[in-house]
Amino acid sequence: MAAQIAPAERLLNLVIALVNTAGRMTKEQVRTSVAGYQEAPSDDAFERMFERDKDTLRELGIPILTVTDAGHGDDIGYRVDLDAYALPPLDLTAAELGVLAMAAQVWQDQAVQVDTSRALTKLRAVGEGVESTDLVAGLAPRVRAGGGAFSPLVDAVQARQPVRFTYRAATTGEVRDRIVEPWKLLARRGGWVLVGLDRDRGASRSFRLSRIEGTVRPVGEPGSFAAPAPEALTEALQTWGAGPERIATLAILPERASAPRARAVPAPADAPDWTTDPATAPFVANRELVHVPYRAEWELAEELVGYGAAVVVLAPVSLRNHVLHLLRTAATLDERQGVDVDG
Repeated sequence: MAAQIAPAERLLNLVIALVNTAGRMTKEQVRTSVAGYQEAPSDDAFERMFERDKDTLRELGIPILTVTDAGHGDDIGYRVDLDAYALPPLDLTAAELGVLAMAAQVWQDQAVQVDTSRALTKLRAVGEGVESTDLVAGLAPRVRAGGGAFSPLVDAVQARQPVRFTYRAATTGEVRDRIVEPWKLLARRGGWVLVGLDRDRGASRSFRLSRIEGTVRPVGEPGSFAAPAPEALTEALQTWGAGPERIATLAILPERASAPRARAVPAPADAPDWTTDPATAPFVANRELVHVPYRAEWELAEELVGYGAAVVVLAPVSLRNHVLHLLRTAATLDERQGVDVDG
């Protein structure tokens, strides 16, 4: 017995047949010549299958035309409208194709990686060639996959559907359920962030997808909350780089913390001499002073914590306190969660 053809394969077979037909295909021709329809056990079953497939293709944006024979009004056939379906000629410059390559490299999540790779391959075929990406070589951003939380959150943002998930807070290490009206997903410093309304707190909050534990579950129906007001969304996004720029002064061990070093700027004109201050001189000894611009203090603090003792924050005081708080929280996580670290 021949293997049963999957619905997706049957749909593809139908598209190929309707695109390549000379004029039109009748239902009888579809049933006898398109692989997958011969499996219909009866005429009624075929009618339901064929009508359902036509509706599916139209929902996917494939224009299926109904063509009636000029001499016989009841002789109906079908074909794809090639003028509406065909991709118009593309004339991509090397720079344009390079930018598309950069965009494709952002999507490292397995859910879309294959699709973006295939799309880029097709676009290269009509561009300036493989070397078209040379103009942006070394500039392509890399964003880590959002894990299992990414796809359901994309759907929830588009559908305006609240979600529930378990989240581990960065500052306290607290793990608790959150119910959030998702507004927007952002790619920030190699990771994904959700911005939305935290219903328990009644205020906008941001959540790193890497700290979401377990499954993201929808709550309520699609469209159950209104899109955020422009001013509310703007205010929520201000903590993600829209605030005033400030300069952090760091004392870094040699050959450590290359990422902050790469963003370094010259010392401010009013920078103090840290080597003459008794409080800071011990931290400056055998270290290099690096001045790094930043906008979101919590974001820079989280980055610097990852370097441990290799980086000492000299200024501003609020940033130093933020880093120290994160370090103390991390040091006491096991104790507060009741974990016996000795086994």
